[in-house]
Amino acid sequence: MLDEAAKMLAQGRNFAALTTLFPDGRPQTQVMWVHADDDHVLINTEVHRAKFKNTSNDPRVTVTVMDAENPYHYVEVRGHVAEFVRGDEALENYQLLRQKYRSKNYSKAIEGERVILKIEVEQAIIH
Repeated sequence: MLDEAAKMLAQGRNFAALTTLFPDGRPQTQVMWVHADDDHVLINTEVHRAKFKNTSNDPRVTVTVMDAENPYHYVEVRGHVAEFVRGDEALENYQLLRQKYRSKNYSKAIEGERVILKIEVEQAIIH
């Protein structure tokens, strides 16, 4: 189960840094939109992106969600991608994120298939 403080940060209008691993072990970090359900941190991406390919190869990730109002308050979540969710649910989640961060729906054609990275939390450290 996701810690309540971590869940609140991920559900708020806060940005996250997602770190994944390339096949050779080099890390890649990207600033992302983020969300959460009761049990998982949720990252939405497209299947042609490096973060999807990396997590398909090695599911271990770290997600750091920073409080937009106080960047010294953040949560570092260490875990792994437990599930890839595609289809209508991934598109609906992307629209939810568009509303959350941009206050509008996405009107352009989406380049590739959307996918939610459902991250199971192994450790959450609140700062």
